[in-house]
Amino acid sequence: MGARIRHTATIIDFMLKIGHLEFDFPVVQAALAGYSDAPMRLIAREFGCPYALHYVVLDKSVALSAKARESLLGPLEPADRPLGAQLMGAEPAQFASAAVILYERGFNVVDINFGCPVKKVLGRCRGGYLLSDPPTAIAILRAVRQALPSGYPVTLKMRRAMDDEPESEANFFRIFDAACELGIAAITVHGRTVQQRYTGIADWDFLARLRQHAPEQTLLGSGDLWCAEDIRDMFARTGVDGVSVARGCIGNPWIFSDAEALLAGRPLPEPPSVAEQGEVIRRQFELSLRLRGEKLAGRLMRKVGIKFAELHPHAGKVRKAFVGAMNEEQWRAVLDEWYDPHRDWPPGVRKQRPSDLIAAGAK
Repeated sequence: MGARIRHTATIIDFMLKIGHLEFDFPVVQAALAGYSDAPMRLIAREFGCPYALHYVVLDKSVALSAKARESLLGPLEPADRPLGAQLMGAEPAQFASAAVILYERGFNVVDINFGCPVKKVLGRCRGGYLLSDPPTAIAILRAVRQALPSGYPVTLKMRRAMDDEPESEANFFRIFDAACELGIAAITVHGRTVQQRYTGIADWDFLARLRQHAPEQTLLGSGDLWCAEDIRDMFARTGVDGVSVARGCIGNPWIFSDAEALLAGRPLPEPPSVAEQGEVIRRQFELSLRLRGEKLAGRLMRKVGIKFAELHPHAGKVRKAFVGAMNEEQWRAVLDEWYDPHRDWPPGVRKQRPSDLIAAGAK
């Protein structure tokens, strides 16, 4: 199995293995379109995240356009390691060519995306669409695995099926089993179907079934991981080797240090104070300025600030202030006003589960 697990009372010791890579903390940051750039990943690593994925890129952009490739990938930061590159496409040979370029560029892992549920992606036979086309999906897996050195980790991201029909589940298992046979180093499975997109409840029971189905395959779970308690509960309920945190870590790098405490049997830390939040946001903003430039940093950090605002005791007002920040000067003004470390702020809060999950009592 991909993790060594020892239970001692409430303490769980994990060693997550992805090919030759080993991590003593099995909670990783997912590829997040529009978010998981180098500044976000570097901040997550400060809070204990041992492995992260670059946001997804298209195979044709990587393989056919040097200009697009440079714009999408940028330079790799030495501190941002190990780092996976998530790749999406529809044609096996082109997919494999792009994978080789990512390997040569210095990424530590190539991750194949068969999970994206976005409508325009599905319409171009990419991402989650491939769960409905096992022959093409398996051909992509085989082409990528054969194109890269045998010891280099190739991983896979999936959803549990295209929809809830029995044929869709059969297609999932056909692809999943082929991935195991081809030597895919780790498989991450999101507990929703492609049809569900981001609504409804992720099916953790399906992840538990997968664990029983393929006990030797390194398996990571994803879906409805909004707080450290969710991470702890997913391990307990499913037996996965690791978890991949997605929306729950946007504007919330504390989820990694919180989870580390719970999994080690320590009490959950207090939520970050407003001053602590402001310090982290400023660091991420400065990283974004250095790595992305002022124009792009301002646009990217505006939406990141909106996510960080959820942890502020005056969340609604802070969110509105970030929405109105259009340049660096305005962005810094929001920080100075709403994250002033010298003011006596109420306590900060933790990221909340979406209302549908709260209503369902989801864990």
